[in-house]
Amino acid sequence: MKASLVTIEPNGHSCSDCAVREFAVCSSLDAVELRELEHLGRRVHFTAGQIVFSEEDITTSFYNVLDGVMRLYKLLSDGRRQIVGFALPGDFLGMNISGRHNFSADAIGAVRVCQFAKTPFGRFIEDRPHLLRRINELAIRELSQARDHMVLLGRRSADEKVAAFLLGWRERLLSLGMASDTVPLPMSRQDIADYLGLTIETVSRTFTKLERLGVIEIIQGGIGLLDTARAEALAAA
Repeated sequence: MKASLVTIEPNGHSCSDCAVREFAVCSSLDAVELRELEHLGRRVHFTAGQIVFSEEDITTSFYNVLDGVMRLYKLLSDGRRQIVGFALPGDFLGMNISGRHNFSADAIGAVRVCQFAKTPFGRFIEDRPHLLRRINELAIRELSQARDHMVLLGRRSADEKVAAFLLGWRERLLSLGMASDTVPLPMSRQDIADYLGLTIETVSRTFTKLERLGVIEIIQGGIGLLDTARAEALAAA
């Protein structure tokens, strides 16, 4: 993973014009509060493979994803990697109880975030219960996704895991207005394997099998979903 310097946008961005505002933590703020928030954040660009933060690092910043996809993962004691999630635009990362990051995050492709220093952002939310409620909503959504992931790692076949992953990813993209029956997959087959607790060979064979059965069509950079009903039947098994 690369840890090179990141690119920081010059000041002058407007939170009111942010494309992900309605999905993000700041959706609960009024115009005056947004102008205050603009002075707290800075827009930062990461290139593919760059580390955004590392597990066990002291939390000094929070991150609102604006563009791109981030890979969230933990490294196991034997060196293996377990991907715990993928962050999309509107996701808010970095808040935790321990004061240290409990997973690592890096950029899958080009990623742009709004970065907030922890201390001033903490002061900003103190007297804004509506913003605290919004943060709680996002935390509950994250917990729900984590529980779904636990189920996905349980007693399911590779076919069921891959089908559930594809449908879940499509649903997340649809909620952002970013997908239809053509589902972009910016992550690699190895990333999917590390997320589902499978080998890359098993994931590749399963994609090929689902294509042969007419459930999906493998295309450049993603898949075409050909038989949603059958995919849903597999995912619900």
